[in-house]
Amino acid sequence: MRVAIAGAGLAGLSCAKYLADAGHTPFVYEARNVLGGKVAAWKDDDGDWYETGLHIFFGAYPNMLQLFKELDIEDRLQWKSHSMIFNQPEEPGTYSRFDFPDLPAPINGVAAILSNNDMLSWPEKISFGLGLVPAMLRGQNYVEDCDKYSWTEWLKKQNIPERVNDEVFIAMSKALNFIGPDEISSTVLLTALNRFLQEKNGSKMAFLDGAPPERLCQPIVDHIRTLGGDVFLNSPLKKINLKEDGSVENFLIGSAKEPQGKEIQADAYVSAMPVDIFKTILPNEWASQDIFRKLEGLKGVPVINIHLWFDRKLTNIDHLLFSRSPLLSVYADMSITCKEYEDPNRSMLELVFAPAKDWIGRKDEEIIDATMQELKKLFPMHFSGDNQAKLRKYKVIKTPKSVYKAVPGCQDLRPDQKTPIRNFFLTGDYTMQKYLASMEGAVLSGKICAEKIQISTDIGSSTS
Repeated sequence: MRVAIAGAGLAGLSCAKYLADAGHTPFVYEARNVLGGKVAAWKDDDGDWYETGLHIFFGAYPNMLQLFKELDIEDRLQWKSHSMIFNQPEEPGTYSRFDFPDLPAPINGVAAILSNNDMLSWPEKISFGLGLVPAMLRGQNYVEDCDKYSWTEWLKKQNIPERVNDEVFIAMSKALNFIGPDEISSTVLLTALNRFLQEKNGSKMAFLDGAPPERLCQPIVDHIRTLGGDVFLNSPLKKINLKEDGSVENFLIGSAKEPQGKEIQADAYVSAMPVDIFKTILPNEWASQDIFRKLEGLKGVPVINIHLWFDRKLTNIDHLLFSRSPLLSVYADMSITCKEYEDPNRSMLELVFAPAKDWIGRKDEEIIDATMQELKKLFPMHFSGDNQAKLRKYKVIKTPKSVYKAVPGCQDLRPDQKTPIRNFFLTGDYTMQKYLASMEGAVLSGKICAEKIQISTDIGSSTS
């Protein structure tokens, strides 16, 4: 079966990979000149990479890790110590750690929380632990039912002190969905905590050893091509043409050679585009159907990713860091954490600026000035006195609409991968799967979509 897929992010590539594995022939069409979607990256004139986001791989990403194994590229994941490290704003230049010992879950997670005395008092630890019991015992159904509450509302219902939010979950909320705990659905944080606490290495983190388009996406493309499929860049989906019965007649795909578009025929069609882009191309004939009408409630959250190259080393920490800054979410010195970006003498910090809604329209220079003010608090010894660290260059990547904004009530809006249109399917981290808006969610959604296309093919064959 021939399948046309619009979008070469992780969801579209994953879908194509598993379709090819099942003996089908997928063709992926990507609007931009780069693979990866939300994990895209580019090289500047100096040969330095800059990325769409700061991408972290967790031990609780079984589908992503399985994909690495199937592609035989597991050695490209650079695993860090099993820790979570937070800056201490009240003591500039210092850190507080949650270190997970080599014990079974959830004992290792409990030990990590109890052994940290910098951020939470013993009464706060105990009330937080007791508050998590329902989520751990009642499982995913309970977690999804809590989508009616923001994280802050859920904490109050569980009688967990507000200071727990301030100390830990403002930073985690911004890291997971780029918004604060007053906005984010409690389902997002409960899902993450369940995975982190119930799987021994669930919260263990890894960095890719280079830029995602080359080190992760290209091996998927090579695999697809080996099995007879293909991936095309600079090939935007311009229109979904329909048959009289409302099913897909073809995809109209543009290219440099044929800017007006070329009609691509297939047996099944998939949108692997971000939800905001898909909504702009949704056929009017489908708009009233419940699955598509609900998409209006899913809106991408603005994200700013910042790269700063300095003339010296600012830190020697080989890990992700939670800044606990009002403007910055997480950051890492990629000259240490990533093999391809390694520099023994100078730092390249990659930072996530969040929440970004009040900054996405501002000039790059304003964003950099605000970021530097925060860095002076995080690294005071390098930005005081006569011999201060100098910023060599910077790059600001703005994504006005990134992953869907996971506010309360979104779970009911997320679509199934199989639509009511007999030959049309959806994939993307916004579609329904338990890992929400993440790289793992994108890969899992692609795998599920491929399975549902296969099932539809089997049913069609048995009834013909």
